[in-house]
Amino acid sequence: MTATRTKADSATAKLASSASTLKRSAVRQTDSADRRTELAANRTIFAAERTYAAWVRTGLAALAAGVGAKALLEDVVDPWLARATASVLILFSALSFVAAVWRELDPGPPPPRPDIRRLPAWLLIGVNGFLVLVSLAALVGIWVVRT
Repeated sequence: MTATRTKADSATAKLASSASTLKRSAVRQTDSADRRTELAANRTIFAAERTYAAWVRTGLAALAAGVGAKALLEDVVDPWLARATASVLILFSALSFVAAVWRELDPGPPPPRPDIRRLPAWLLIGVNGFLVLVSLAALVGIWVVRT
């Protein structure tokens, strides 16, 4: 009976040890899954910021192309066509600046508990609002200023 009892105690000890190991493993797995979720949320925010930067970069390029188109095309084609081309490019730049803020402030469903902070809305609206004003000033300049 003692040998049977020893085997039972040994089996119980092994089972308790195995349960403890399994519990620690489950906790680590949960911690690891939570960390992966946080990292995925961080990547989502960084991707949204890269998209914002791409919209702003596109807007700045369109603004420069619009101003350049007016300067370069004025002597090549009719002045109204040069102004129309420049106007389309400059209006596209303003649209890009607005779209940048819209996409950044309304990215869809929020990511779960990121470690990082998003760009402040007041900063996005302020910078892009200024860029829209620059675009509109360039548009006015194209139609008002005679060269």
